Amino acid sequence: MNAQEALTAVPREPFVPDQIFVRDEHGWLVPLRRTDDPERWREQVAADDAIVTRTAFDPAIPRELCDATTGRGVEATSSSSAPYIMARVIDALELRPGMRVLEIGTGTGYNAAVLAHLLGPENVISIEIDEVAAQHARRALEVAGYPVQVITGNGEEGHPQGAPYDRIVATASAHTVPIAWVEQVRPAGMILVPWAPTFHPDWPLCRLIVRPGGIAEGRFVGPSPFMPLRDQPVTPRAMQEAEERWIEAGRPDCTRYGVTVTPAGQHVWLDSPGNPIAS
Repeated sequence: MNAQEALTAVPREPFVPDQIFVRDEHGWLVPLRRTDDPERWREQVAADDAIVTRTAFDPAIPRELCDATTGRGVEATSSSSAPYIMARVIDALELRPGMRVLEIGTGTGYNAAVLAHLLGPENVISIEIDEVAAQHARRALEVAGYPVQVITGNGEEGHPQGAPYDRIVATASAHTVPIAWVEQVRPAGMILVPWAPTFHPDWPLCRLIVRPGGIAEGRFVGPSPFMPLRDQPVTPRAMQEAEERWIEAGRPDCTRYGVTVTPAGQHVWLDSPGNPIAS
């Protein structure tokens, strides 16, 4: 069974909260409650797009200018990923029966449910930093019949109690791979992480293979935009500067890039590990 078949078999609706957030005519995120407009809510759930499920005030905007009612100054902090992106990521994991997976970023629990449908809930552990989101995901997974273990904690630390894993997959973008992830994956196992646009504007998906000695190395395999890990934001200026460097380099395809992670640090490279780039 491939990812698309699993997504079809596992309904999305039970995992989406009754209150979600949509853009109004001014571009602000405003609440959409299922009880207020059930038809529009279901349209959002049925669409092949991401759904914003949790928000907070942007700390860069003065609090007196923020208004939750109008959405002014509100930014997304959690979402249900677009199903087509989920399928791309899950297929890239190259899952096989019996594999054990650690998911970084539970969100609504929908992605964990799809992984559990493919592997069995006993083979999936998920970590969520937001306690409210974690509680919602636990309930939704139980009701849906996929009792995945959901841990409330910082996903950058992994979950060593359940290690070793065959796969670690992040459902939030990063610009630095925590060495804890490398340490918790079996040799020849895989770490799959969406990358922040620190060297390429496509938000590429990175597939790392773990080697003995705490080393992981691999290439980027295609666009995969995700919200950032809580502790790994990237400023608009940094993204702009990264795109300028990419243009100066001749706009290389993201698949020409790779990254090497060691206990001493990491570096992104172009074409070969011996050609590191600034990022």
